[in-house]
Amino acid sequence: MGTIEIIDFSDDLKEYFKKLNVEWLEKYFTVLPSDEFMLTNPVESIIEKGGYINFAKVDDEIAGTFAMIKIDDYTYEIAKMAVTEKYQNLGIGKKLMEYAIKKAKDMSIARLILYSNTDLKTAVSMYAKFGFQVIPKTDFHNERANIKMELILK
Repeated sequence: MGTIEIIDFSDDLKEYFKKLNVEWLEKYFTVLPSDEFMLTNPVESIIEKGGYINFAKVDDEIAGTFAMIKIDDYTYEIAKMAVTEKYQNLGIGKKLMEYAIKKAKDMSIARLILYSNTDLKTAVSMYAKFGFQVIPKTDFHNERANIKMELILK
């Protein structure tokens, strides 16, 4: 495997955001209408609302992605994190999370949240290793999620 580089969203990479997430969703769950809208319209649904999308690039191949969705001035949600099957279990998810946390700290964000499912044991374990802690899931905008986690940065 070559060097892993984390790069910013650009319009020419938009298709990869959808492709990687649909691949992941179809493997573990199903693509919901809310997913379809966000994945087809990432600029409108994430970036124009103050969020960010980044990609993991290995050599000349896009291997993974994640989004940081702005909740408020102090909180962002880590969402739509996916690594294509060919590159799973090689530390790319970890690199994406390290980048997201560093970016949040550089932006003086106070808190990161994420939603997951306890069936995704590897992912939930990784989040815990980064310091994310389970908090009550009082909001129900994510139908697949049965766990909500947060990381306090300040």
